[in-house]
Amino acid sequence: MSACVPTRNDHTSRATRASLVSRFQRPHGPPSAGPPSEGTPPGGRRFRIAGADLSASIAVFLIALPLSLGIALATGAPLQAGLVAAAVGGIVAGRLGGSPLQVSGPAAGLTVVTAELIQRYGWRTTCAITVLAGVTQLVLAAVRVARSALAVSPAIVHGMLAGIGATIALAQLHIVLGGTPQSSAVANVRGLPAQLADLHPVALSVSALTVAVLLLWPRIPGRTGRIVRKIPAALAAVAAATAVAAFAGLSLPRVDLPSWRSHALPELPEGPVLGILAAVLTVTLVGSVESLLSAVAVDKLVSARKEPRIRIPRTNLDRELVGQGAANIVSGALGGLPITGVAVRSAANVSAGGITRNSTMLHGLWIVVAALLLVPVLDLIPLAALAALVMFVGIQMVNITHLRSVTRHREMLVYVVTMLAVVLAGVLEGVVIGVAVAVAVALHRLAKTRITAEISADGVHHVRARGQLTFLAVPRLSRTLNQVPQGAHAVVELDGSFMDHAAFEALQDWQDAHVAQGGRVEVAGRSGNRFAGPVSVAHTCCRPWTPWRNHHCDDHGTAPADESGRPVIRSAADSALDADRHDSPTRSTQATRATQSDHPVRSVAPRRASGGQLASGLSAFQRNTAPLVREELARLAREGQRPSQLFITCADSRLVTSMITSSGPGDLFTVRNVGNLVPPPGAAGADDSVAAAIEYAVDVLKVASITICGHSGCGAMQALINTPPDGPQTPLRRWLRHGLPSLERMKSRHHSWARISGRLPTDAIEQLCLTNVVQQLEHLRSHEAVRRGLAEGTLELHGMYFHVGEAQAYLLEDGALVGDSAEVFDRIGPSAYDDEGLPPGELEGPPEGSFEESRA
Repeated sequence: MSACVPTRNDHTSRATRASLVSRFQRPHGPPSAGPPSEGTPPGGRRFRIAGADLSASIAVFLIALPLSLGIALATGAPLQAGLVAAAVGGIVAGRLGGSPLQVSGPAAGLTVVTAELIQRYGWRTTCAITVLAGVTQLVLAAVRVARSALAVSPAIVHGMLAGIGATIALAQLHIVLGGTPQSSAVANVRGLPAQLADLHPVALSVSALTVAVLLLWPRIPGRTGRIVRKIPAALAAVAAATAVAAFAGLSLPRVDLPSWRSHALPELPEGPVLGILAAVLTVTLVGSVESLLSAVAVDKLVSARKEPRIRIPRTNLDRELVGQGAANIVSGALGGLPITGVAVRSAANVSAGGITRNSTMLHGLWIVVAALLLVPVLDLIPLAALAALVMFVGIQMVNITHLRSVTRHREMLVYVVTMLAVVLAGVLEGVVIGVAVAVAVALHRLAKTRITAEISADGVHHVRARGQLTFLAVPRLSRTLNQVPQGAHAVVELDGSFMDHAAFEALQDWQDAHVAQGGRVEVAGRSGNRFAGPVSVAHTCCRPWTPWRNHHCDDHGTAPADESGRPVIRSAADSALDADRHDSPTRSTQATRATQSDHPVRSVAPRRASGGQLASGLSAFQRNTAPLVREELARLAREGQRPSQLFITCADSRLVTSMITSSGPGDLFTVRNVGNLVPPPGAAGADDSVAAAIEYAVDVLKVASITICGHSGCGAMQALINTPPDGPQTPLRRWLRHGLPSLERMKSRHHSWARISGRLPTDAIEQLCLTNVVQQLEHLRSHEAVRRGLAEGTLELHGMYFHVGEAQAYLLEDGALVGDSAEVFDRIGPSAYDDEGLPPGELEGPPEGSFEESRA
């Protein structure tokens, strides 16, 4: 008897939900209000949004102000140009861009390009080039090519940024030492010995103070550190250097903001047409790629953020390019620097709690206010402090995380060549060289194939092909395959993702000839699975885990007919047995997924079919899976099992615990029963097998956690609701008595509803499935071994709900605190381990309109 069967359609109508609410509505039940509008936090209090945006805008402003002045200084542009670009980037790009939380402005990525343009064409022509670059960005946005920028290899982008950072650091080092930077990175390196021989102690001391504050500010410990870190390190460093220079009366160059009346505006470009076009293309390319990559990074930061729990729209890359183009047009027209999305300021905006584009626009407004009213204060800033700040930023652009990522993906050559080319030849030239090297590396990898042969101890000939199998590798492949003796057992392992027609035919012809001569051939992919060669029509629709399904496969997609004309659909076992009789090593082992048929199925020999399923499944395991897990199982056999978790779940055949938890041999100690029930100790008719498993797992195996997993459409929960209390006491009814407390809890006015974040349960069955997980966790806590483990802090409890129809897992907020807080099952997202060690299945915050019911 199957106790857990589908009882409803997963897409329940609104009428069903309404009947559920009316059936179990309680005075403290969840309200039936709809979700708030987009951009409004839970509760609909708009002043909270304004407050979050206001505080975030101030945090971003405090970072952007000194950096804008420092970047303007590094480019050789008027210092007001940095403020103009910061203000325009905040207001114009913030209003029109496609990434609500991205902050735009002058960025270090365009520093080298802008400095070269100013030296070659002058400042006013550079402003005109900025306007033309903005127009070009609008054209690119109109033809919707923004997403194409993401096709650039990350190694090229990171190498370009590292080269720009190295160039910036070399130039600013001269100012830090009290001198003047040269026109190129090579000239700066050559002039460094002379500069070191002619140090300026005052400028060097101010710069050293700035760098020291930048390094130490994030590392201040304790409560004091948490308080002072609310002030950005860049602002603290520049403020400290300015205060020391002012109070000590040091004589050194300082910021000199001339009157806005004399601010230089653009003029018509003067110079060679090809040179101007190349300059426009360079600014467009670097600015667009940096902006779009920064926008993608902002989306990742927003998705990982837990507070505030506001749904932020994902970036529209084409619209973001429109915002960047419009901002560059306005900035260039007003005499500002080129604009791009800035990752540092955007990250600060996200971490400070910004929730709408208002935070970005407000930061631009604060820049305008500072540029108009704080000129006397800004004039006190030493240039050496700004140079040290920009040098520090340039050094950080050579990112260690990027280096590790590039090394892991074997693209260090592309990274290094791009970086050196940018430093020695320029940004545009460096990117072109980097693209050429990346293409050459890709072609080399495509053409490079390593083919080896060896004989194992059991006499099996292993032929391994690592790389892509193309026609270029056919001669070596054929030569190696022909070295296998006739009649021998051969295993061909293909460690690659591509095989062209020539290589496939060569392998297939050799295999047919070898088998015809009495040999045996197995072809496996990189994971040891059978190689997916030509697939017969009869085996094109099933998944590898479905040979036991009650679906039926036919040979050619059309079932044969009997004498009456009705289709006869072959059983899955018959198909599997037939497949085994005609098995080819290059044929896919995937069985066919047959479509549901309304016609009756003729089963000739059910016992033979069942035996065939078992034999076929075992054969597939021995052929495909056993070679992969044999070594691990041998280790477990020697060392014994050491599972990390006890997993208690339902006996429902649709719950494959290893699949939904991505676990393997030795990971889970699993207990399955009808309804995932945990009888409390001493209960009438209690089943000691569950209690014994709990005691063994906690006291002997020393598991670190216990999970109770329920699921949608549970037949046991349906039986609890629909079965009348009086009736024959069958073994199933006696077992389900341990689920009656769950039913009473759901109907009780003294407990809040267990629920999935963001919505009500779709029907009474789902409500009881959720409540049952919560109730069984309370039963679990009453066991002595569990109670002792929780008290000692060596054990954790988790509640889990798996929606079968959606293939979606939900996790209870804190299984150890059940009964002390509202039971909310949070949706598990597809995120993986990131650089900070976040676990897979990072919880996604509840969306807007989630029902947060407090306990009575």
